[in-house]
Amino acid sequence: TRGTVTAFSPFDARADAEALRKAMKGMGTDEETILKILTTRSNAQRQEIASAFKTLFGRDLVDDLKSELTGKFETLMVSLMRPAYIFDAHALKHAIKGAGTNEKVLTEILASRTPAEVRNIKQVYLQEYEANLEDKITGETSGHFQRLLVVLLQANRDPDGRVDESLVEQDAQVLFRAGELKWGTDEEKFITILGTRSISHLRRVFDKYMTISGFQIEETIDRETSGDLEKLLLAVVKCIRSVPAYFAETLYYSMKGAGTDDDTLIRVMVSRSEIDLLDIRQEFRKNFAKSLHHAIQKDTSGDYRKALLLLCGGDDE
Repeated sequence: TRGTVTAFSPFDARADAEALRKAMKGMGTDEETILKILTTRSNAQRQEIASAFKTLFGRDLVDDLKSELTGKFETLMVSLMRPAYIFDAHALKHAIKGAGTNEKVLTEILASRTPAEVRNIKQVYLQEYEANLEDKITGETSGHFQRLLVVLLQANRDPDGRVDESLVEQDAQVLFRAGELKWGTDEEKFITILGTRSISHLRRVFDKYMTISGFQIEETIDRETSGDLEKLLLAVVKCIRSVPAYFAETLYYSMKGAGTDDDTLIRVMVSRSEIDLLDIRQEFRKNFAKSLHHAIQKDTSGDYRKALLLLCGGDDE
């Protein structure tokens, strides 16, 4: 794994549970202890701590965190306590709940997860919420954006194998004819090819496309599509090129300009902390000429900042 958070050793769930109880008992809260423990244990270990906490004190650790902490720091700590396999299902549930849909979350999760992860999310969603994720998403979205989400939800992308150059040429030509050469755009062709072909095949298609058309596929998508579909197609292309680079860019824009998109910042830092945050840090440094550590340092404050910096796991200046 290329995560910044790994299993802590020597690990003692009971000792951690006792330390957390002490940090939250009585007047005032010892935030430092809470953030130090929760950001340095793996998700599986956090679940063991929660279980020990309930056994020792008859209390729910997450409920206690919610009552003792506030604001973004609370959101971050509670997110860290969510079992990894429930994390994405929960984020999607909230993205399609109530008035208005958070297309950004649907895009980020479904464009970046592997077919195996998507199948897992659908299963967990059904178990946790007794609802079919695809039905929920189709009920809240429409048009070509909806169709591409449905294709991604099928999680049937071709497995990586030997790349057939003649098929690469054919797909690149089809995309060229569906976009640049056509008055109007044949979105369906983009949806089918980008949503179902294997990663290594598509990387070759993008190179071939550049040779045939003189454009990067991203430039064509930018010109030929708009709105949520454009954002989703671009996210899919970026993830095919490099998932860590996609997340580095997502983090960069969550902190760029006035105000911070804390929901995105928390979601990415938590969900990638045990997977590829080291690679994301590397891409961030390479593409934005500063370290992720520095960006977080500059853009956040207090215990929230301390916890994020611990998750970040180091500076690449």
